[in-house]
Amino acid sequence: MSAAEWNFLIETAATIFGLLCVWLTIRQNIWCWPTGLAMVVLYVYIFWNAKLYSDMGLQVIYIGLQIYGWWFWLHGGRDRGRAPVRIIPAAWMAGWIGTGLVGMVLLGTVMSRTTDASLPYWDAATTVLSLIAQWLMGRKVLQSWLFWIAVDVLAIGIYLVKGLHQTSVLYAVFLVMATLGFFAWRRAMASGEAI
Repeated sequence: MSAAEWNFLIETAATIFGLLCVWLTIRQNIWCWPTGLAMVVLYVYIFWNAKLYSDMGLQVIYIGLQIYGWWFWLHGGRDRGRAPVRIIPAAWMAGWIGTGLVGMVLLGTVMSRTTDASLPYWDAATTVLSLIAQWLMGRKVLQSWLFWIAVDVLAIGIYLVKGLHQTSVLYAVFLVMATLGFFAWRRAMASGEAI
């Protein structure tokens, strides 16, 4: 098997796990976490090969966040039960947005000055926003989907530029799924399903 065939196979597997993970997340199904874990492990390899080091480092951090989210969804609710979907106040959202902007500039500057990273500021933007989104998702915060929508829009362009066509398509699907996820979680909260 050639390196190109191997990379295609790895990217295909990561794509399948990614789609399954997001679909399960929308449904608030606990199996989103192990499928997400499989996806991020594969993307460590993919992003290393593409020299998208911020994205690669993000996947390494995701390993821990996947495990944390899995635990929190099972035990982070009232009386250590399943966690409900919740909304954070506007002031907290503003704080997360500000943190994201500062993080993007700092990480992008470090990557542009110390590595041969491709698209260091755009790569940093998806990395920082993804960390915020994943943390909020692990805490079952409705607004996490808004951060995922922003990440997906940026990622589609980055991966097209880098020739990662399957991953670009995956993030286009993620964009649709994140939008659906936001509305599904909001409906679940309104109907009391998530509580």
